[in-house]
Amino acid sequence: MNCGISDNPRQVGLDPGYLRILQCVEATLDMDQKTLKKLVDSISNAVKNFKKIEVECLIRLFHSLVERANVRLNNLGLDRNAFRAILHSVFGMTDDMLMNRVFFAFDKDHDNCINVKEWVKGLSVFLRGTFEEKLKFCFEVYYLNGDGYISREEIFDMLKNSLHQQPSEEETDEGIKELVDITLKKMDYDNDGKISFVDFERAVREERLLLEVFGPCLPDAKSCIEFEALAFRHILTSSF
Repeated sequence: MNCGISDNPRQVGLDPGYLRILQCVEATLDMDQKTLKKLVDSISNAVKNFKKIEVECLIRLFHSLVERANVRLNNLGLDRNAFRAILHSVFGMTDDMLMNRVFFAFDKDHDNCINVKEWVKGLSVFLRGTFEEKLKFCFEVYYLNGDGYISREEIFDMLKNSLHQQPSEEETDEGIKELVDITLKKMDYDNDGKISFVDFERAVREERLLLEVFGPCLPDAKSCIEFEALAFRHILTSSF
């Protein structure tokens, strides 16, 4: 089966270098069909947003990307640098801090390597996640120290990171501190000086624009459409 991606860079706005390797080709997958089917079934049971045939395409694409990255992981997965390159070239992300955090949100077992299951599960949220899934994902990206809360210091760092610096660093910091106070006043419902998931969920449900309030950590609709148009271009209509 070839669920490959067209080699024509004029079709979409993605990086031409990635267009050449975003191809689900048989040669890139070093496993027999029985093993592949078992892997597809296993991942499909855990991911509701993709059909089995789409999961297979994403598995093949993952192996193509790992081969291209040439990372020193015995082809087990994508390290942070390789994954950041994909976020930048394929999904147009540019914020270093948030790209790092997106990597850690994908890397569920915290081994500093994204394996094929983490790749497909993460993309299910990226591309087709429900509002609730994206809500949890964004919150996970934003609480930087992993304690389950977004602290005042973390809000300051993220806002400072996302804003263009003015000539006076001191004036900029004061302005950001004011933004932090405004943000906490709006989102910290229990007034404990930090934002819990309950706070975040309530604020975002009341005002959806707050979903990515601390910086873009999800791809825009155009990037998602372009990626799917390539990744699933030659999917056969039949499934297993």
